[in-house]
Amino acid sequence: MRIRTEVALPATFAVALALALLTPASSSAAAPAPPTCRESSLEVTAAASDQPETVRISVTNHSRQVCVVDRIPTVVFGDLDGPALPVPEGGSGAYRVPAGGSAYAAVRTLDPSATELRVVDRLTVAGNPAHRGRTFEAAGLGAPDGIRVWEPVTTWWHPSSAAADAALERYTG
Repeated sequence: MRIRTEVALPATFAVALALALLTPASSSAAAPAPPTCRESSLEVTAAASDQPETVRISVTNHSRQVCVVDRIPTVVFGDLDGPALPVPEGGSGAYRVPAGGSAYAAVRTLDPSATELRVVDRLTVAGNPAHRGRTFEAAGLGAPDGIRVWEPVTTWWHPSSAAADAALERYTG
């Protein structure tokens, strides 16, 4: 002989459960994430800042849709190993750039307390580590004798150059 067990559910719970099972999954699903920005749709710029040993960088999305870059710009100096380190520390993530919009970051090339330095003739900036990026010559960045580098850091992308400058000051000042 088998024992049959029945569980009585309150009527409101039973109705809610039935509605949940009948509701199509697509109506409650989150919107898909924007695609990664294609390198060909990004304009990358770099310019000397009025602050010593600092470069302002930006990416502008020239596509017709929002896309994402890595939240940490990739900034590489000449033939030196490794990119500038992010401030604040953190890993990769997505940063949304609206169609026709821009993102800004500030890069400090030389730690003010550095006792050593290297001099390079160029830096390369990319919005995504998978991109080749755009290379800028030192003379074009106001450093005709080369870019002085030691323990460089970069801010994450920000919606304005003022916000990027403020972040650099906050984390390195």
